[in-house]
Amino acid sequence: LGANGLGLYRTEFLFMRRQQLPSEEEQFRAYRDVVLGMTGRMVTLRTLDLGADKADGSGLVLRGEPNPALGLRGVRLSLARPGLLDTQLRAMLRASGYGALRILLPMICCREEILTVRARLDTLTRQLRVEGWQVADRVGLGAMIEIPAAALALPTFIEDVDFISIGTNDLVQYLLAADRNNEALGDLYTALHPAVVRLLRDVIRRAQLHGKPVAVCGEIAGDIHFVALLLALGLEEFSLHPATLLEVRRAIRGHDLAALRAKAPKLLRARDRAEIERWIARCRE
Repeated sequence: LGANGLGLYRTEFLFMRRQQLPSEEEQFRAYRDVVLGMTGRMVTLRTLDLGADKADGSGLVLRGEPNPALGLRGVRLSLARPGLLDTQLRAMLRASGYGALRILLPMICCREEILTVRARLDTLTRQLRVEGWQVADRVGLGAMIEIPAAALALPTFIEDVDFISIGTNDLVQYLLAADRNNEALGDLYTALHPAVVRLLRDVIRRAQLHGKPVAVCGEIAGDIHFVALLLALGLEEFSLHPATLLEVRRAIRGHDLAALRAKAPKLLRARDRAEIERWIARCRE
């Protein structure tokens, strides 16, 4: 129940609020320093997750997109700018020579995106070794499940990735067609919708059946209100803010895991948010 690594390093912070894109060398130094600071524990580097909804002065993202949440963002932006992707992947691969790291792709929608990035990783690894850089023998590649299509199509690409991370903030938004930043939709945007709970169960179970590590990130991962629910669904890895670590760890230790798993069928039969809330309340009694 300890902290076993850095579950999500948001590389877009290197790109935001600046007029020029960070160079390969600048990115390499940033990633290397993070890896060295974790002293052997795994670091998960997420590739650029920028879109028109985030501040960027470099001209990298398109302005005026009618719906930035459904536009050129995440891995889509990286694939649309191959030079940008190669620069970031080279920096990450160079940093892999200094400690344990793996690469996470945001906004994955289909298998083709993963295969394209995997091919670039293989090519760039060979290039870097020819140039004399030390690159890890194997750098894990993971998919962030935050688009419902990716969750439903997981069987088609589960063997092409090394791990799975469920991005619950966007997954809830896209699954329920409810803007998480729209206060008028506050009651509709909830991870306690039966469809969300069942989809989480399906993704977790599918990943585990194939022997792939699976983590949940987003607000619910650090919210003790959701601990019993996530444990009942089979989750074994939480990716959360360090500030919530101790509280979540105490909550996990306060539950009987076998008893929670035995109650999971009733949770999955819940018909609405109220029934799920009552299930959680009974688990905390």
